[in-house]
Amino acid sequence: MELVPIKEFLDENEELMRNPECQELVEMTVEFYEKVGFVPPWICYFVKENETIIGSAGIKGKPINETIEIAYGTMEKYQNRGVGTAICKLLVDLSLKTDPSVRVTARTLPENKFSCRVLEKNNFTCIGVVDDPDDGDVLEWVYNYTD
Repeated sequence: MELVPIKEFLDENEELMRNPECQELVEMTVEFYEKVGFVPPWICYFVKENETIIGSAGIKGKPINETIEIAYGTMEKYQNRGVGTAICKLLVDLSLKTDPSVRVTARTLPENKFSCRVLEKNNFTCIGVVDDPDDGDVLEWVYNYTD
């Protein structure tokens, strides 16, 4: 699996924009960068395996108070195959390789049992419910560091 960066500007993402499954997410990500900035590696990615896009991955901006939030998704035909779990691990590994002191968090809707299970498999603990400005009440998760 490899992370393919979504670049800062639409015209830099020509190849991704040719893929109908990627267009909307590229456009949303470029708009998101306008709000939070574009600071690699704290950016968004597509996940490719054998030249096929199988999911998406994101770090929702540079660390604030030494904390980052990750997000991930799997293309529908690759769900229930461990892809989400692997993408989550890629994001954690990238984050800790870049800054070993960063606190890695994630948020999920309470009813999203699959995403909750992905986080549990990746050594995250749910620390409670928070009010997310975009999604309302969500579960907040924090990564448990291990040696």
